Amino acid sequence: MSDLGTGDHDQNAAPSETRTTRIEERHGLFSPLTWRILAVNALALFVLVAGILYLGRYKQELIHSELEAMAVQAEMYAAALSTSAVSSGDDATNRVKIEVAREMVRRLVGITGARTRLFATNGSLLADSRNIQSLGTGTIQAEQLPPPGEEDAFADIMRKLTDGILTLFEGEQPLPLYVDPPVASAADYPEVRAALAGYSRGVVRVDSEGRRVLSVSVPVARFKQVLASVMMTKSGESIENALHAVRLDILKIFVFAFGITVLLSIYLAGVITRPLNRLARAAERVRRSKNRQFAIPDLSDRRDEIGDLSTTLRDMTETLWDRMDAIERFAADVAHEIKNPLTSLRSAVETATRLKDPERQRRLMEIIAEDVQRLDRLISDISDYSRMDAELSRAESEEVDLGVLLHTLGELYNADVDGPPVKVSVPENLNVPALESRLTQVFRNLISNAITFTPEGGEVRVRAWRDKNWAVITIEDDGPGIPPGKEEAIFNRFYTERPATEKFGQHSGLGLSISKRIIAAHNGELSAKNRVVNDAVKGAVFTIRLPLD
Repeated sequence: MSDLGTGDHDQNAAPSETRTTRIEERHGLFSPLTWRILAVNALALFVLVAGILYLGRYKQELIHSELEAMAVQAEMYAAALSTSAVSSGDDATNRVKIEVAREMVRRLVGITGARTRLFATNGSLLADSRNIQSLGTGTIQAEQLPPPGEEDAFADIMRKLTDGILTLFEGEQPLPLYVDPPVASAADYPEVRAALAGYSRGVVRVDSEGRRVLSVSVPVARFKQVLASVMMTKSGESIENALHAVRLDILKIFVFAFGITVLLSIYLAGVITRPLNRLARAAERVRRSKNRQFAIPDLSDRRDEIGDLSTTLRDMTETLWDRMDAIERFAADVAHEIKNPLTSLRSAVETATRLKDPERQRRLMEIIAEDVQRLDRLISDISDYSRMDAELSRAESEEVDLGVLLHTLGELYNADVDGPPVKVSVPENLNVPALESRLTQVFRNLISNAITFTPEGGEVRVRAWRDKNWAVITIEDDGPGIPPGKEEAIFNRFYTERPATEKFGQHSGLGLSISKRIIAAHNGELSAKNRVVNDAVKGAVFTIRLPLD
């Protein structure tokens, strides 16, 4: 038997140990709730930074502004060339002075650093700021060197990689390829052809290394005669540097903000998860304990939802312990109350077997029958008492008209001509939300008690009225009243205080206790006191208060 008991204990303890292990496993460096909080906060930050890093509109504005600036410079060059590098011939035609134009192009371009070329109306190249004409037939080509300093190859690769990824993210349309032929002509550049036709135009291309090249071409005209086209070409490196600088600053801020987000998320998760873990462990200890040695931590000073949860768990635990104590006391009271008639029955049965006198045997059989009836009544009341809480928690309340209910009970009791009259005084439309069957049980218990204690010539008075948001009902009798100091004790289980003329064992002592519990389940109050007139007790008054809504 001991082996079986031990096995059962182990089986019952296994789920508890499993749950405890699960709780401990979740309490690692970061709990699942911490990861969720961190993921939600980080996701919002990532979405925000991704939107900022898009910078598509900002890049287009930079390109547009750069093209406009180049167009203004090209128009200034064209105006200078049309004034200083154009001559009028004998046939009243205007011609470009090639040498002067080349010198002006070379000198003017030194101010902006952009490559400038001059194309004739026939499409040939007249001047190029990169070409320095020698005294002979050859040309010397000038190339702008990068600034001195060691280049960081890794940083350059990472920059190109990140910028390339962001460019793909931005979804930019592919740009045409910029080609710089050895012998350039207007046919190679559509913007130059447009300028020779009298229209200014700007174009954005990419070179073989994927870098942007901005190009603007404007006509050189005198007296509305197009003599040549000025083409300015500039690398988009400044724009890429500006975008890269902005993105780098954003990423720096992002790294800082992400670090702050992680720390705040860990702090927030800790503020939430640590007390929840304490509550979970405490609840598990309380569940496994056999007495009140463990308690739920009191976190009510937090003044938040976790504090409310702590208070609720503490109240719930205390209520459960109270309920368990009440069950133990109820079991002890029931055992005591049942033991009395059982003892009487056993004594009567043992005595009856030894008696030979038929009359005395008949009297013992009457005692046995009365004890059996008492047991039956007691067991019925105990059964009703034990299932009452479950019934009250499941049943749906309905509107009960107290006037109809109390007048019906009054007529029922007045039908007994041997009993005292029951006078009912209830206003119309006095309704309360309640379980009609259980409320009827309360009134029947109280009116029956009042009738039992009312002497001949007395009466029972049932009155009801409205007091603000409460319905107040009183049941008065003309009996001897309640013994001094017993106004609360009469509602205890199995308490019996009956008239001397009443036969013992007719009541179980649960009626008033059941009535008080029913009224409490309806959020009401039931109390008792003596009715005193001229310092003399003239009867008992039971008062019921029920909420109207």
